[in-house]
Amino acid sequence: MRERFWWSVDKLVDGAAWLRRKVINQEIRTITLQAVPFWIASLLTGVVAVAYEKLFSAFERAGQLLVEDAPWAIFVTAPTFFLLSWWLVDRYAPAARGSGIPQLMASIELANPRQDKRVDRILGLRIALVKIVSSLSLLLGQGAIGREGPTLQISASIFRFVNRLLPDYWPKVSKRIMLVTGGASGLAAAFNTPLGGIVFVVEELTKTHITYFRTAVFASVIIAGMTAQALLGPYLYLGYPKISPVGISFVGVVLLAGALAGWAGAMMTRVLLAVADWKGRFVQSRQQQILFVAGVGLLFATMIYLAGPEAGGSGKDMMNHLLFSDQKSTEWYDFPTRFLGPILSYHSGGAGGIFATSLSAGATLGAGLAALLGLAAINYNLVILVSMVGFLTGVTRSPFTSAILVLEMTDRHGAIFYLLLAAMVANLAGYLVDKKSFYERAKEAFL
Repeated sequence: MRERFWWSVDKLVDGAAWLRRKVINQEIRTITLQAVPFWIASLLTGVVAVAYEKLFSAFERAGQLLVEDAPWAIFVTAPTFFLLSWWLVDRYAPAARGSGIPQLMASIELANPRQDKRVDRILGLRIALVKIVSSLSLLLGQGAIGREGPTLQISASIFRFVNRLLPDYWPKVSKRIMLVTGGASGLAAAFNTPLGGIVFVVEELTKTHITYFRTAVFASVIIAGMTAQALLGPYLYLGYPKISPVGISFVGVVLLAGALAGWAGAMMTRVLLAVADWKGRFVQSRQQQILFVAGVGLLFATMIYLAGPEAGGSGKDMMNHLLFSDQKSTEWYDFPTRFLGPILSYHSGGAGGIFATSLSAGATLGAGLAALLGLAAINYNLVILVSMVGFLTGVTRSPFTSAILVLEMTDRHGAIFYLLLAAMVANLAGYLVDKKSFYERAKEAFL
């Protein structure tokens, strides 16, 4: 009897061990299969982001070459390519207009089976293709746009496409997590800023606790970033600007630059939204839209003709000039043109982001402030960096993202506390102008 009892116990223990191994193996298999779509989509995102970066740079330079020998030609090229950019979006993918980040935020909010058709109107491969072509067209007209916002919408479209290819028997993968992860991967690949991609997800894209999606985000950011680095090399978006340690007395300058830049960034979004509201009320028919876009193109052409080609494009060349040139002189019109250029370009109705252009606007504002204060060249660079953080924070209301992005773009870890301080002050200054960010306002329009 006792032997039978212990035999039964041994069998029970063996059965429990077998069941435990079976369950664990099944869990490992499920987790691995769920991760595969993220890996594939991240790899594709890295490749597409690099290809888009190459095209973006080439078309930005081509737009300058078109008018290099005849500056007056901008009055032809700007209206023509602004109209082409608008027509592509209007005809083939209305959701491709503008930045792309509001579309991504809206699609994350709508990510459930009942809203699939609405998300299909915001994300998709056709929309991604139109986004790319429309933004390249704007660049031929020297439009003041960036590629970072569009890259996020493109990457989210890739992640959604991969998710929809999964067969019915595949372990279920959350659509919302796929979109959130797509946004993080896109930002990491576009700027080569993996930490910025992760922080942007936590701060801007979702209200869900990071525990639910941290593994997917971390793995996808690593894969997309490594893919971009494998193709482009371990580059920094803005190199290594020289800065030196400063004393506590410099905190006042940081506070001033951060507050001023944050207020200016928020004001730019206020003007963007005000023009959009006016356009929505008074520009109704197709003929009126064509005339409006042509008029915007002519206004932009006038600005480029008077201020020079530096007023167009993403502004990356101007940022590099201000940070690395021995001659750090600025003209009085540098900031106004970098402020107005994105507004005019955005209201062409074509595709294009305001991330990079916000950084360049902040850089010119910081350079002007540093010159006004008569700062030494090395401290001059620090004011430029904190102003870049401040202006981007005023637009996005994502202070930690803005600080981490500029930190990773320049590898200036010694300035991290000044960047964070500027971001905090800029966020407060922007809040006085508008309680919501531009992306939140634009997301509401899409919803």
